[in-house]
Amino acid sequence: MRGLWRYLAAALAARFASEGMGMALVLLALERTGSAAHGAFVLTAWLAPHVLAAPLAGAAAARTRRPRLFHVGALAGFTAAVAALSLLLGRAPVAVVIAVAVCGGTCGPMVTGGLSSLVSGLVPAGAGRDRAYGWDASTYNAAAVTAPAVVSLVTALASAAPAMAALAASGALAAVLAAGLPYEGQDAGPLRGAPGTGITAGLVALWRVRELRAVTSATTLAFVGIGSLTTTSVLLAAGLGSPGAGGILVTAFAVGALTGSLTLGRLTSVESGRLARWALTGTGAALAAAALAPSVAVMAALFAVAGVCDGPLLTATLRIRSEHAPTGARTQVFTLGAGLKLTAAAAGAALVGFAADAPARTLLAGIAGLQLAAALLHALVTVRGAAPQAATGTSEACATAPAGRRSPGGP
Repeated sequence: MRGLWRYLAAALAARFASEGMGMALVLLALERTGSAAHGAFVLTAWLAPHVLAAPLAGAAAARTRRPRLFHVGALAGFTAAVAALSLLLGRAPVAVVIAVAVCGGTCGPMVTGGLSSLVSGLVPAGAGRDRAYGWDASTYNAAAVTAPAVVSLVTALASAAPAMAALAASGALAAVLAAGLPYEGQDAGPLRGAPGTGITAGLVALWRVRELRAVTSATTLAFVGIGSLTTTSVLLAAGLGSPGAGGILVTAFAVGALTGSLTLGRLTSVESGRLARWALTGTGAALAAAALAPSVAVMAALFAVAGVCDGPLLTATLRIRSEHAPTGARTQVFTLGAGLKLTAAAAGAALVGFAADAPARTLLAGIAGLQLAAALLHALVTVRGAAPQAATGTSEACATAPAGRRSPGGP
């Protein structure tokens, strides 16, 4: 487990910076221009490149002969964009600000899936690696809880500019820590044109490998709902007569998710696909119950339960990607998976914006339904993909599997 704790510190620092950007950009734009919409446009430019850059970043990471320089460079580019936006937003021409945001967003896939792909080179396969992915998932949840709170606090005490500076400092810390990680165990530096390292290798793996196809399709569908949860929470709280309680609901879900990733997410006795289905089903059931809650207090408790159920989902997803990604395409699988989920979340946020006039409880019931539908989709893809394998004893997934990987039906 060499370097795992240094990796976790680097991942937490990087994801803290990433999770804080949404609120920080909007607050800084509001402070300097008087328009939150200006910040929303910049945030869109920051998020949009993630799914487009994911296959490029993954392919480049797989081909580079100097993985340390590549990963540190991506984190440094991300940090430089955060720092530049803190200086330029509201002061420089909009086109310049948008261009900087796009450049920073291009580095985004390496902060999420790209970093997670390093875990397999730090921890040997087995229960120890499964637990390591549980810790890795907790860095996402911890950042989601703490970053918005810190940004809000610093903005309240000083202004949004120091809050952005704090995010840049966190990104710089991540780059420094990443420079000290061992990279010898990573699949890096294959010859140009080697099998499994092309720009489409990740897409091919996500489609052909049954386990990857199942978890990617399910989590992408689920995140259409998760992406709309923040706005829906505000609408729910307003409907119950407490407009400011929307933040309480979001925080309850985030704290629950952190708790779930640190507890249920560390279970190594449950097969990863089954854990993902349980997580989706539990999240959907809890949110469905929350849609019927009579008060903010009861609703917050159910949001926390939903978060606890959601926490293990990321852990299970990371395990599946590590176990079943073909050699040479692992980083692409991680970055593409993260990019697709982020895009789905953005789509969900846009959809709930169009449907904001609908009853908030109906919107929450729809989000719950998407989680349950995602669990069903995962089960259907897994079962339908397993039938040909049972009949023939082989599958495309086995053909592309890395040596030493667990069998599809294994523990």
